[in-house]
Amino acid sequence: MDSVTQAALGASVAGICAPSGHRRKAMAIGAALGTLPDLDVLIDYGDPVSNFTYHRGFSHSLFVLFPFSVLLWLVLRQWWAPVRDQQWRWLAAIMLTLVTHPLLDAHTVYGTQLLWPMQSPPVMWSTLFIIDPLYTLPLLIGALSVAIRPVARTSSALLAAGLIVSSTYIGWSWIAKTIIERQASVALSTMALDRAPRFSIPTPFNTLLWRVVALTGDGYMEGYNSLLVDDGPMQFKAYASDLVSLQAAEDIWAVARLRWFAHGFLKSEVRDDKLILTDLRMGAEPKYIFSHAVARHSNPHWKAIPPERISTSINPGDLISVWQRLWGEAEEESRQ
Repeated sequence: MDSVTQAALGASVAGICAPSGHRRKAMAIGAALGTLPDLDVLIDYGDPVSNFTYHRGFSHSLFVLFPFSVLLWLVLRQWWAPVRDQQWRWLAAIMLTLVTHPLLDAHTVYGTQLLWPMQSPPVMWSTLFIIDPLYTLPLLIGALSVAIRPVARTSSALLAAGLIVSSTYIGWSWIAKTIIERQASVALSTMALDRAPRFSIPTPFNTLLWRVVALTGDGYMEGYNSLLVDDGPMQFKAYASDLVSLQAAEDIWAVARLRWFAHGFLKSEVRDDKLILTDLRMGAEPKYIFSHAVARHSNPHWKAIPPERISTSINPGDLISVWQRLWGEAEEESRQ
C-alpha cells in the first residue's frame, strides 16, 4: 500500500496499544515504524529487474520483523522510562505496527515476501488496490483526531472506529473477491479454462470493479466484472503472448526471476530482436506499469542483456474509463 496508508495504519495500531498518557508519542513512533519497511526502495540492487523483484523482500519478512521488533523494544526499554513502566503494551505496539505493514501489503497484487529468505513466490492475496481511499480515510480521521485532541474520549472512539471500519473493509474485499472468482470460474468453464492459472484484482481506488486475467495456451484472457451493474456471464477478450520465445529464454536469470516474481503472469513479446516481459498484474490492456527488456536474439539462442525498464505513461483518461466501466457505461458503448 502507499506510504500515507501505512503511516496511518502504524499510527492507529500504536495509538490503540500504547498507554493513553503517551498516545501522541506512540502514534508518532507508529507512523515512522509503519513506513520503515518501505525504505528498502532506497537500496540499488544493480538493475531494474533486481530493484523490481527484491522490493518487499527482507524488510517485509515476518522472520525479520518479529525479532527486530523485540530488539527495538529491548533498546527502548533500556533508555526510555515509559516503556519500562508499561512493557507489554509497548511491545504489542511496536510488534503489531511493524507486522501489520507487510500483512497489508500482501493484500495487493504486487506481492510481499512474507517468508523471506524462503524462496516461495511473493504472497499476493490481491484483494485491495495499492491506493484505496475507502480503506485509508477511516484511519486518517482517527489518527488526526487523536493528534489534535489526544485525551478526548471522542478521539479515542474515532481511533478505535477507524481501525474497525478499515478492517471491516478488508473483510469486504475478501467477500467481493470470492464473488468475482466464482463468476470467473463459471465464464471460463465454458471455454474449458476453469482450471487455467488466473488472478483477480480490484481496479484503482475501489473494490466494486474487478479485473480477471487467465492464462491460455497461446496468451491470456482479460475480463471485467462490476458488482454494481453486471449480472450476466463475465466477458473475456483474448490476447496473444510469444510463449515460444519465453520458453526459449527461460534459463536467463532475469526471465526466471520475473516469472517467479509474477507467478507466471507475464506477457512476452519481441521488439527489435529484444525479448520484452510485461507483468500482467499491474496495469491493464493496453497499458502496463512494469515492462522490461531482458534478452536479445542471437541466432539460434537468446542471450541476456542488462535489463532495461520500458516506460509507460498513465493518464487521467485511463482512470475515467475505469469509473465509466464501474457503472457499465463503457460496456454499453462497446456494444453499440
